[in-house]
Amino acid sequence: MLRDKSLIPLSHQHQRALALCVRIDRAQPISGENLPAWQSEIARLFLQEIKVHFAAEERLVFPVARNFPELAALVEELLADHAQLSEDFARAESGTMSANHLLAFAQRLSVHIRKEERQLFERLQELMKPEELAALGARLEDALKEATQACALPNETTKLRPAK
Repeated sequence: MLRDKSLIPLSHQHQRALALCVRIDRAQPISGENLPAWQSEIARLFLQEIKVHFAAEERLVFPVARNFPELAALVEELLADHAQLSEDFARAESGTMSANHLLAFAQRLSVHIRKEERQLFERLQELMKPEELAALGARLEDALKEATQACALPNETTKLRPAK
């Protein structure tokens, strides 16, 4: 299903986070000497974008989704994901991720994003009236203003590598 324009800002942020997941996957195995560069990029992404993204979803999108009983369990699952991912981001910021944890983080983040895109957003678009989606989109636009709008480039260590 084509993404409703009200949810596109969140989807764009999802795309940038998925790109990080792909780069982590393609960089395997990641050596211990390269872990600081990866953790630095993950921490930067969290502070510049994902922290605001999670807050917007939790304050605006999830409460709307809870109004639909069929989405209540999914919302609880997504909230649990946010808690685990926030711990992962804190671990990156403190420089305590292992190479295995880095890969698990990328897989966890990718699965979470796909749940939001394929399950939550799809059903919200089917269940909500166009004017409700538009109102949500306006609130999201305002909530996401604090996120960095520029695309941050990966550093030499974390740039995309050709698929193996």
